[in-house]
Amino acid sequence: MMQSRWLVLAAALLFSTGGAAIKSTALTAWQTAGLRSAVAAVALYLLLPRARRLRDGRAWLVGAAYALTLVFFVQANKLTTSANAIFLQSTAPAYLLILGPLLLHEKPRRRDLLVAAALAGGMALFLTGSELSAATAPDPPTGNLWAAASGLTYAFALAGLRWQAHYSEHEDAALSTITAGNVLAALLCLPWAFPVRNAQATDWAVAGYLGIFQIGVAYWCLTRGLREVPAFEASILLLAEPVLNPVWTWLLLDERPGAQALAGGAVILVAAFWKAWSERVSPASGGASATE
Repeated sequence: MMQSRWLVLAAALLFSTGGAAIKSTALTAWQTAGLRSAVAAVALYLLLPRARRLRDGRAWLVGAAYALTLVFFVQANKLTTSANAIFLQSTAPAYLLILGPLLLHEKPRRRDLLVAAALAGGMALFLTGSELSAATAPDPPTGNLWAAASGLTYAFALAGLRWQAHYSEHEDAALSTITAGNVLAALLCLPWAFPVRNAQATDWAVAGYLGIFQIGVAYWCLTRGLREVPAFEASILLLAEPVLNPVWTWLLLDERPGAQALAGGAVILVAAFWKAWSERVSPASGGASATE
């Protein structure tokens, strides 16, 4: 069990390096997103045999929402702080409050409304804050909009995975969807990714790291860890991702989010933790989900 916990935590740590890595390359957002997903698709196919079942049309349908999430997240990181990008993406459960009844016919519970209200409050702090641009965050307002959009598309992806679980013929549909999503993200970015000019060896290395380790190896660790770690415990361990994401950019790139952004992030983290705790009290209400 302890080894499984370490694997889930390792996945969260790898996920959390995305912001700093994306910002450290001179490649454009389209190039970074496209190369990362192209490498990730190959890595997932090689590392996870269960992720190779790509004949299910539902995997590609839900994968389209996940592909947009991947691309929007990179766009956000190139323009705003990594703290803003990851925390605004983490507001996906608030969107699910609307998508759940519409797409899944699931009625929201009272505690879901409270969580959604807290997430919306945290998002408001980000979107109404006035942060100065910096070398690592040249256009925070636009980047915040990309990040908010990634939260919306991530909510569609989560709803799709839940829908897919009801109809899929195999238990590994989620992994197939992750692979399909990366393939689609690479294809989506292709028209804007070329030509690649003035790329250094470090830029190619960062793209390789993002695809192989930040996505491929991270999902390998996560899938193995989840075999023994309960959903509640896994969801708490995975909170290390939004916590550490801005820490890496601060340590490596000296990027410091504003006070209002930190307050918004704190609200979102507390809401996420409380939601996970309430799900533990009522196990039938749902489980954990992994972010990108």
